[in-house]
Amino acid sequence: MEIVPTEIPDVLIIKPDVFADERGYFFESYNKQKFMNAGIDANFVQDNESKSMKGVLRGLHFQKPPFAQGKLVRVMRGAVLDVAVDLRHGSPWYGKWAAIELTEHNKWMYWVPPGFAHGFLTLEDNTVFFYKCTNIYNKESEGSVRWNDPDLNITWGCSDPKLSAKDVVAPFFKDLGIVF
Repeated sequence: MEIVPTEIPDVLIIKPDVFADERGYFFESYNKQKFMNAGIDANFVQDNESKSMKGVLRGLHFQKPPFAQGKLVRVMRGAVLDVAVDLRHGSPWYGKWAAIELTEHNKWMYWVPPGFAHGFLTLEDNTVFFYKCTNIYNKESEGSVRWNDPDLNITWGCSDPKLSAKDVVAPFFKDLGIVF
């Protein structure tokens, strides 16, 4: 397993060792000790899965304290552009974002710690996205940031994604105030 920091050092790309042969493949998607050795001391309490058609953008979502969530995400089928935005006031990367393409072929995972907004754009039909969370979902604690916020200037590669009604009217980054 290789752990690679992104432009924001707390957001990590995890590249598992994949063992493939004519029968298929095997890889270890989670090993608590290996993750702890890499600095990810997380207790996962909830797993989520979504299926989306190509061009669906989900996010940028977060949970406010005390229900802030770290997420370990991966694609089981298809492909996404996955984005993490630092919302930690006082962080040297506050308001910065990191992105990675996760696919069923590269089998990479992305560690998005608490204090970040998270979102993804599906690049293929029938994309199945899986994530482990460090805290339970709490509706009263949910928050979001506008996907196309001009201050964030995220390069999605798509100008007209399919969005939920909630994501269409998400607040702009400058209007969030201090969340974390």
